[in-house]
Amino acid sequence: MAAAENRSATISGRRCGRRREGQGSVPTVFFITHPDVAIDPGVSVADWPLNKRGRARMHAITTRPWVRRVRHIFASSERKARDAAQILADGLGLGGYSVIANLGENDRTATGFLAKGEFAATVDAFFAQPQQSVRGWESAADAQARIVVAVEQALSQTAERADIAIVGHGGTGTLLYCRLAGLPIDRRYDQPATNGGNWFAFDRASRKLLRDGWQSIDAGEAA
Repeated sequence: MAAAENRSATISGRRCGRRREGQGSVPTVFFITHPDVAIDPGVSVADWPLNKRGRARMHAITTRPWVRRVRHIFASSERKARDAAQILADGLGLGGYSVIANLGENDRTATGFLAKGEFAATVDAFFAQPQQSVRGWESAADAQARIVVAVEQALSQTAERADIAIVGHGGTGTLLYCRLAGLPIDRRYDQPATNGGNWFAFDRASRKLLRDGWQSIDAGEAA
């Protein structure tokens, strides 16, 4: 964060900008959510790995033209994000990736694993009451502040002209998206219900989104 303190273009709620066809490339940050995981109620959520489909989807992303410009990869410390980051790094021929723990999902350890319906209802409340700790979860406002600092940390560790990828999670990714777009915290801006594997991109100099909404890693279109 220290390297970004004096920069005028910080993540402070800026509206989206669209990249036009034929426009020159700008240094870009890609925020990618991990795809499908192997859900196991007997294992800590943070230790869930990618399942077979999730790994296949991450392998496929390495062939996309837009991702070939990535030179640095960051991931949360959660197993599923690290699995995805390693596949991406291997596919791009990079030496690995860096872990920033604060890129992790909102802290839900107070409840542990929840069945699908109960989990969905709790997530709804999490987004609807951003200043409140719902059932002991980290509040949405606190998680948003944390992810913003973590992203700035990643940017401070890389050359300003380099494209980077951040492999993270749907909840905190949505909170980051809301901040970048200058939108209130609201679940309507959540990633599509595709078992993860979505992304958005922003200009690392201006911190402006390069496109409205989430894109699927299964599509070949560039940012």
